[in-house]
Amino acid sequence: MASSDNDISYSDLKSILAKGSAVLVDVRTNEEVARGTIPGSIHIPVGNIGQDLSLDAAEFQSKFGVGKPPLDCTELVFFCQLGRRGAAATEKAKSLGFKNARNYAGAYKEWSEKEGK
Repeated sequence: MASSDNDISYSDLKSILAKGSAVLVDVRTNEEVARGTIPGSIHIPVGNIGQDLSLDAAEFQSKFGVGKPPLDCTELVFFCQLGRRGAAATEKAKSLGFKNARNYAGAYKEWSEKEGK
């Protein structure tokens, strides 16, 4: 279950993904991502969140192949392996003005268990 106002649950994430407008950010290491990720996510290691979310729209698009989320994006969700790095990335994004940024608290561990991956 989600533990803070910034956290979302597995069922919340599934609902957001079903809408098709989520910006889902995997903040794990390259090695972790190579073992699997949530489909449709972009990879920004947690240590790069500040730098990469500060890119202008054209640079972000060029680097990640998707549009940069607007500051008021309501479906900007970060995740990691267990939840801590996702929470840190969410806080960093909020400090940059992404006021609705959220953390998938169950993280990839829960996703892979529930999705059988």
